[in-house]
Amino acid sequence: MGKPSNPGGKAADDAVSLHTNPGESSMSNYNDLDEFDAPEISVDDLPPNYSETAENESLLPPPGELMPVPAASGSARASQPFVEDATVFNDDNTGAQFWVAKSLEYPEALEKHIRHLAAIPPRPFIKVIGTHTETTRDSKGKTEKNTVTDFDVSVELTPYLYSDARYLRSWTHIQTVDNGEKTRRGTRIRKRAPGSNQNIEVGNPKPTLKEWCHRYSASHAGLKAFALQRRMIGFDEELVKQRLRQLVKDTNYRGHLKVELVTKDALVECYNEARTNRWRLTSWIQFLFACTLLFIFTWPYLWLRTKRWEVVVAEWPYSRMAEGGTKEYVSISEDQWYNMWGRAICKAVLEKRQTTLDQSDLRRAEEAELALNTGNSTVDGALGLFRAGINAMNEVNRHLGWGGDC
Repeated sequence: MGKPSNPGGKAADDAVSLHTNPGESSMSNYNDLDEFDAPEISVDDLPPNYSETAENESLLPPPGELMPVPAASGSARASQPFVEDATVFNDDNTGAQFWVAKSLEYPEALEKHIRHLAAIPPRPFIKVIGTHTETTRDSKGKTEKNTVTDFDVSVELTPYLYSDARYLRSWTHIQTVDNGEKTRRGTRIRKRAPGSNQNIEVGNPKPTLKEWCHRYSASHAGLKAFALQRRMIGFDEELVKQRLRQLVKDTNYRGHLKVELVTKDALVECYNEARTNRWRLTSWIQFLFACTLLFIFTWPYLWLRTKRWEVVVAEWPYSRMAEGGTKEYVSISEDQWYNMWGRAICKAVLEKRQTTLDQSDLRRAEEAELALNTGNSTVDGALGLFRAGINAMNEVNRHLGWGGDC
């Protein structure tokens, strides 16, 4: 279980490059729907939606090897097991994956598996949600408050983590945790490495991925789990949130606004082969234990018996610092992203949509409304009146305010 050498000192032991293909640098204010300061980007030049890429490409190439991916029925999310004896459980809400396999208890197989999964990106979404509270009174005079969602608009950031999404070029790399960081290192509770505190590290360098896999394999714990976290870095979240809040505020929205960054497919956990691990991840067993309140007894048991390794992170840079202290982006800057999506988001908010926007929404926001021509003048006139009524209502809302509590 010795530490592998680092020939030539090219990179730190914990930083294993998967696809190092620098993209072009790009730099940016959004004042109104018709004024954008950043360079224009054609909709046709945008990277494909991640879902489209996932549907058309096979499993990712091995780390460090860059090659065109032929069209196939596989998914870039690796939803189909490529470990023969693996059983995979998926969380539909968060996109988390849980693998149970005897073969993954061997260090070489586990390391290869982690590297493969690290080459699959997280799926960050910018979500803009508006709600208001409606107070109603029943026949007995009792009041009831209900929360109504006015709009729930999301935009996925995954395509912008690639400099070339079709050939899977990115700046992603694997990092292991620092010795001074509190995390689970084959333990039940989070702790720092022995001999380290928050400010001072004493002792050996931090272990590499290969060493952590050997430590996991050597453990005799009855239940154990090795986790991989995928993380987008280098994205100015607060800047984008601030501009989106101002964008919605400019529509005179008076409800409760929430802008957040939600990341799916951010967690993968590999469990050792054990009947208990299969039971704990089975949906109907989880539902049964929740309904019967048996989880009150099983949760402490599982917590005490399970040792966890949460020591590996796959970092996906949105931007990074270049030589000379300037920032370079793997695809486009936050300003360019905002200026690209501002019209579409504003339009979706005013239309009170609850959806994830895609390239068709970008095109629709940039194009003028098409003339109605159904071949029937009566129908065209009715549809035209309906469209004019919606546009007039949106303008009234923007002047008088909309979405307040009532």
